[in-house]
Amino acid sequence: MYGPIDSGYPPPPTRRTPWAFNLVLLVLLTAVIAYLAADRLTRPDFRGEPRAITPRGDLSDHEKTIISIFKQAAPSVVSITNVGVIKQRTYYGGTKALEVPQGTGSGFVWDEAGHIVTNFHVVRGGNRFKVRFPSTGETYDAQFVGGTENYDLAVLLVEAPKNLLRPIPLGTSKDLQVGQTALAIGQPFGLDQTLSVGVISALGRQMSAGRDRITGHMRVIRNVIQTDAAINPGNSGGPLLDSAGRLVGVNSAIRSEVGQSAGIGFAIPVDTVNWVVPEIIAKGHVIRPSLGVRLGDEDDPIVWGRPTRGAYVVDVIPGGPADRAGLKGAVVENNTVLEDGDIITHLGGERIRSSTELVMALERYRPGQAVELVYVRKGKPTRTTVKLGSPVGK
Repeated sequence: MYGPIDSGYPPPPTRRTPWAFNLVLLVLLTAVIAYLAADRLTRPDFRGEPRAITPRGDLSDHEKTIISIFKQAAPSVVSITNVGVIKQRTYYGGTKALEVPQGTGSGFVWDEAGHIVTNFHVVRGGNRFKVRFPSTGETYDAQFVGGTENYDLAVLLVEAPKNLLRPIPLGTSKDLQVGQTALAIGQPFGLDQTLSVGVISALGRQMSAGRDRITGHMRVIRNVIQTDAAINPGNSGGPLLDSAGRLVGVNSAIRSEVGQSAGIGFAIPVDTVNWVVPEIIAKGHVIRPSLGVRLGDEDDPIVWGRPTRGAYVVDVIPGGPADRAGLKGAVVENNTVLEDGDIITHLGGERIRSSTELVMALERYRPGQAVELVYVRKGKPTRTTVKLGSPVGK
């Protein structure tokens, strides 16, 4: 039997923690536990109860007005889907119609007959149109009544229940002032019933509407309203309202480097809308009156260097209004101007400084109207009266 081995060395000493240190540690631990318990018991959210709500008081008069306008106008604002129809070949050699969405925009109820006003660029290229009333979620097929690129306005027609056809009260744009409240309602990015609020930022702006297919001159919409009420893609065709809830414009475009709202939006003035839309409903289009002339653009070499500013007459249509009034065009041979054409400087008392200004000035008149015209020939001004006609083919 073997016993413990004696190494010949004494055993190591045993280390014992002094009792005083243990006592201090126990006291500190007890104090920490007591502090945490007391802190938890005195916290106001110890039982998980929500904080009390601070009363806000009544809404301001301005807020009440905005809310009231939105509630009244929102049911009249619709979402428009532009659908193109293309033919696609089938596996068996036939064809089938395929609907392809061309885009979406906004519009609003014009009258109780079911006419819906929107921008022309919202419906351009579409074969079918769907109008959705976000207030109820109901969607209806719409018929294209007509439109005009010159003013970027179009009209659709829907057969919807009378309770949905609530026209927005009509205002005027001639007495608008910079600083007035402006409200835009539409469907930006496809989001239904969106309200943005701002002010009228500027008046009398001009907005390009592309080139006229007949004259070739740049189409310009005059007296456009500028607003900082947020307008984004999808807002096009929606209403711009004043603080009385009246229609003062149709939201049409934005100026932005990124394609989204940058605080500069443009709306077609309601005074323009109020004569263009009835024309579209009655005729399907709007006819601008014609002078029966071909005008030189500002960048046309024939116009360069002329001492008189105005609309330079390049050609006169035989038998047209200008021809009957005695105006003459330029005589050109081998790209050389042998005789200058007349330069129109006034129309109906309005100063004309370019061909574009003449085209815009004609907006105020209708075919068949007689208007006073001043032109310069060989440095001598001549005053005459012209009975306006219709464009060729109209």
